[in-house]
Amino acid sequence: MAMKRDYYEVLGLTKGADAAAIKKAYRKLAKKYHPDMNPGDAEAEKKFKEVTEAYTVLSDPEKKKLYDQFGHAAFDEAGAGGNPYGGTYRQTYGGPGGGYREYHFEGGNMDDMFNDIFGDIFHHGSSGGFRSGGFQNAGFGGQSGSHQNSGFNSGNGFYGGFGGGNFQSKGSDLTAEVTVSFDEAAFGCDKIIRLQDPSSANGAVQSLKVHIPAGIDSGKSVRLRGKGMPGANGGENGDLLLKVQVASKPGYERKGMDVYTTVNVPFTTAVFGGEAVVSTLYGNVLCKIKEGTQSGTKIRLRGKGIVSMKDPSVHGDQYVTVQIEVPRYLSPAAKQKLKEYEAVCSGKARTA
Repeated sequence: MAMKRDYYEVLGLTKGADAAAIKKAYRKLAKKYHPDMNPGDAEAEKKFKEVTEAYTVLSDPEKKKLYDQFGHAAFDEAGAGGNPYGGTYRQTYGGPGGGYREYHFEGGNMDDMFNDIFGDIFHHGSSGGFRSGGFQNAGFGGQSGSHQNSGFNSGNGFYGGFGGGNFQSKGSDLTAEVTVSFDEAAFGCDKIIRLQDPSSANGAVQSLKVHIPAGIDSGKSVRLRGKGMPGANGGENGDLLLKVQVASKPGYERKGMDVYTTVNVPFTTAVFGGEAVVSTLYGNVLCKIKEGTQSGTKIRLRGKGIVSMKDPSVHGDQYVTVQIEVPRYLSPAAKQKLKEYEAVCSGKARTA
């Protein structure tokens, strides 16, 4: 049989540590090695059982006193003092050769201990508390190995493992998707969504009013607190996370807070200069087109982009790409003038 490590050493403490230090050390290690945090990690599971056993002894003043005086021998059936727990212990955790004794904890309320230690640590939303974290097969109330009766089902709520009826846990979060228009995402809106009520036994549908903040983009989520799965044993409800999908808008492209559009400019306006009407999210604006503007030229409209979700006084920009319209049909007179223009340009080229 492997030699047990000193309980103080297991918790990373020196002998004689006070109750506060013991509790703090256990909280840290229990969170680190908890099976929910280390799924499938047998070594972490083993360490969790080890630190839990150590804490069970050192957190109880009477057991701690006996341990400080006699060490592990105080809890050996063949050692002096017999069973200090006032109950019985029948098997070893993990089967033959395992080093973990099985105890009846009749000297104290285990619910109080675990509610105190884990109440604000593990809120994974499982309605069974620790039951879903693999403890039923970890030697703490399961049927594997040589375990027959862990002693945790002695009427104090730890029935069949650490998933007892008195342990409060937060409900699971739920996810859903909501689609909004381009403008609704840009300016914000209120949407009414219909979802199945997770707390309803008959699958009733509930209507929820959701505020979509201005500036939201695809992939972002809106959290509705308390609208997820119900908590266990009085624990708080989980949340509903609404993943937002923003629909496209013809003629507009969004990149972060900036908006990209195009504007068609007549050939003559590009040549001689002039003005062009540009559509923005905030209405039409009149843009100056410089003489000789080339197709593909970009015009920047400051502050005509998407508002920042963090600061409503900050907006992105709108970038407008100029597209020059080439006339499809020309009158005979217009063609003649263009030919004269072509001839003039050709003559300049020859004399240059």
